[in-house]
Amino acid sequence: MLVDAFKVASPNVTYTDDEIRSVYQYDSTKVSRTQDGEFVVQPTRTTYEFAVERRVPKLGVMLVGLGGNNGTTVAAGILANKHGITWMTKDGLRKPNYWGSLTQAATVRLGNFEGEEVHAPFKALLPMVEPNDIVLGGWDISGMNMAEAMERAAVLDFELQKQLVPYLKDVVPLPGIYDPAFIAANQEARADSLIKGSRQQQMDTVRRHIREFKAANGVDSVVVLWTANTERYSQLAEGLNDTADNLLASIKRDEAEIAPSTLYATACVLEGVPFVNGSPQNTFVPGLLELATARGVLIAGDDFKSGQTKMKSVLVDFLVGAGLKPTAIVSYNHLGNNDGMNLSAPATFRSKEISKSNVVDDMVASNSLLYGPGEHPDHVVVIKYVPYVGDSKRAMDEYTSEIFMGGRNTIVMHNTCEDSLLAAPIILDLVLLAELLTRVRLRRDGEESLHELHPVAALLSYLTKAPLVPQGVPVVNALSKQRAMLENFFRACVGLPPDSNMMLEFK
Repeated sequence: MLVDAFKVASPNVTYTDDEIRSVYQYDSTKVSRTQDGEFVVQPTRTTYEFAVERRVPKLGVMLVGLGGNNGTTVAAGILANKHGITWMTKDGLRKPNYWGSLTQAATVRLGNFEGEEVHAPFKALLPMVEPNDIVLGGWDISGMNMAEAMERAAVLDFELQKQLVPYLKDVVPLPGIYDPAFIAANQEARADSLIKGSRQQQMDTVRRHIREFKAANGVDSVVVLWTANTERYSQLAEGLNDTADNLLASIKRDEAEIAPSTLYATACVLEGVPFVNGSPQNTFVPGLLELATARGVLIAGDDFKSGQTKMKSVLVDFLVGAGLKPTAIVSYNHLGNNDGMNLSAPATFRSKEISKSNVVDDMVASNSLLYGPGEHPDHVVVIKYVPYVGDSKRAMDEYTSEIFMGGRNTIVMHNTCEDSLLAAPIILDLVLLAELLTRVRLRRDGEESLHELHPVAALLSYLTKAPLVPQGVPVVNALSKQRAMLENFFRACVGLPPDSNMMLEFK
């Protein structure tokens, strides 16, 4: 049974016109060690108070890479849903949807009613922006209008594209920051609409663009998301980008090793605007992390977790959790879109290789019965550019595990990923959830007043390959744990316990 809306009846939850407040008992465990080396596990209970602002703002979303495959697909999807556009294919009539979006197309379990399980849309847990109401804008190094860019991307059925042309033909992205030292040389032909000047001038221009976009569209808040080309890793150095002051000084000095994505992110932090990084490069250098934390501005990343890596974070979690020992993981994929073209350069591919390779680390570390000190599966990632397949990426994976009494088990998977059609709903989830998290405040035992969440949004890990977390916080890559973390946090905000799946009421 699916219910569209619900209200929690509890003395620990109050609803006003302005906010939802809940008092929540958080049960956890504390692990300690005695002088004799014995580990002691102690149940703990901490009281939290949550407050969530109920008023949903008019949201502006600015994409870096608006004219790319992902950007045009997001724009087209919003417009098709907003205007109810349908189109014919050889398989029949197609209607727009937001399938693939956690917030718009997934449900959560509420409980059991007279023997029937009751579920609600994920978006019913807390008030959030409707994607059809988003005001979309952004930047691109290509000056092509959005209708032509949509045709160039070749993602959507042509009958749908024809109906979207009137909405997109007059939309031209703002010029973008281009530095050929950070992306593949093959991108130069696209770079015809650029923000000129020094790095300081470029960053100041981005800040001005954000303010002008907000004023021109009458939006209450803005979220910026990077969905442009993967950059190479920028170098980290003392005095360059290791502190907030050094980062700002390096931008002012026009230091060559400050990447475009870091300039966009720094501009957003200085404007108080959340920034999400959807690519694998190290945008969030230590100085930027310090700046965002000091100013309390939400940042999140890195790299969309859409197809092949999402499957890996499910399958390796299953294998290790079942007591099987993955010893070799080989991932090959080829794609023909501009992302694949850019990744054909070794330096940009290395950024993607890092984000894809680290996704199994916490799962391996969780079971020292299987893995000895320093032991790790052989893990290889290969990406090849094959123009013919376009946006329809082919991913092939081989998982070899050691099993009972020296046996071997090999799982081989072929996954055809419609790259941008998987990424677009993830982009929407990231911006909608980022905005929502800015309306959440909490207080734990011993704290005097409610405060905002930590600016580094670990709660968005479910949607990223290489989750960004605050210093000292463990990185979780297993998909089921990431989803449970996000869902149970939202449940806590409305006073609901986590869904433990114990079902003791039926035992």
